[in-house]
Amino acid sequence: MELYTILRQFADSWMLLLLFSFFIGIIIWVFRPGASKEYKDTANIPFRHADAPAPRRGDDKPATSKEARQ
Repeated sequence: MELYTILRQFADSWMLLLLFSFFIGIIIWVFRPGASKEYKDTANIPFRHADAPAPRRGDDKPATSKEARQ
């Protein structure tokens, strides 16, 4: 047998099974119990400072609107 034929048979059988198993594993990982809190926190990142600009580094007070534009 040629090397191409051996690799083609491997890719058509075992590699396909391996990649499908990896895909199913990722789906299970995303929908695992307790993951929704992490994903909700990540989804709310754009809305954390909706009322005021984010504080500057090293400051406890929020940046003024003029500072936020710079």
